[in-house]
Amino acid sequence: MNRLKVIFAGTPEFAVPSLAALIASGFPPIAVYTQPDRPAGRGRKLQASPVKRLADKESIPILQPASLRRDPEAIARLQALDADLMVVVAYGLLLPPPVLEAPRLGCVNVHASLLPRWRGAAPIQRALLAGDDRTGICIMAMEAGLDTGPVYHRVTTPIAARETGASLHDRLATLGAQALIDALPGIIDGSRLPEPQDEGEATYAHKIAKEEALIDWSQPAQAIERQVRAFNPWPVAQTRLDEAALRIWDAEADPAVTTMAPPGSVIAADRSGIAVATASGALRVTLLQPPGRRPMSAADFLNARHLDGVRLG
Repeated sequence: MNRLKVIFAGTPEFAVPSLAALIASGFPPIAVYTQPDRPAGRGRKLQASPVKRLADKESIPILQPASLRRDPEAIARLQALDADLMVVVAYGLLLPPPVLEAPRLGCVNVHASLLPRWRGAAPIQRALLAGDDRTGICIMAMEAGLDTGPVYHRVTTPIAARETGASLHDRLATLGAQALIDALPGIIDGSRLPEPQDEGEATYAHKIAKEEALIDWSQPAQAIERQVRAFNPWPVAQTRLDEAALRIWDAEADPAVTTMAPPGSVIAADRSGIAVATASGALRVTLLQPPGRRPMSAADFLNARHLDGVRLG
């Protein structure tokens, strides 16, 4: 088992625990695939992906094709690795059939949802937006469809009442790494058989668009709170104040509040937060970010700005 030839494909921070777990558990990849370096930061300098940084530190060969669908040379190079298994975690590039079929045992994916719920690019945020009370990790056999393959192993975890996109991301990244290591022996020796997904239960986690971050105060307070939590740390829920964007990092719904004020109206503001009227209940904003400033508490914000009679949005 220790001689297994594994290829790892992943790019963001979510994939790092899985790569680290493979290395620590005696399955060091013979090669790591990750997306090409991208410009980032204020200077727009090229930045290596988190997966590339770990692979480089561990002296694992790194390959960064721009595509595996329209590059026959890149496909041939992968096939020449003669791998037994390919582990894919948030790689971000589509794998064509020749790649899926190249490893002897195929390709397995660490997916951050309880498939078939939330197939697609943004399962963590979509679960939070929908108000799901649980989510989890699936270790899935990959096929040509989008997250349609049969599932080898699944682990369930509750979603906490105040869970954010950031906290759930980190928990699932760790859970995914452990689930991968737990599932691998059975996948390798054939004792763990994958179960087909129920197509009738499938839902899709479409990629998050920045426009979704704009708060619609005519929604219920609980829905807006889920939006704030789901979009922390990206793209961050926001509203308008004096024609400028005001980012909302943390807020809590109070569905019991009743008011005749139009949605978006500030109905109370003190050191405990800024209460904003919604279609149903109020949203108490506790952490916010004015343009050009760092995130700050509502108390600090109110030291410099009075919100009496203000309507957001």
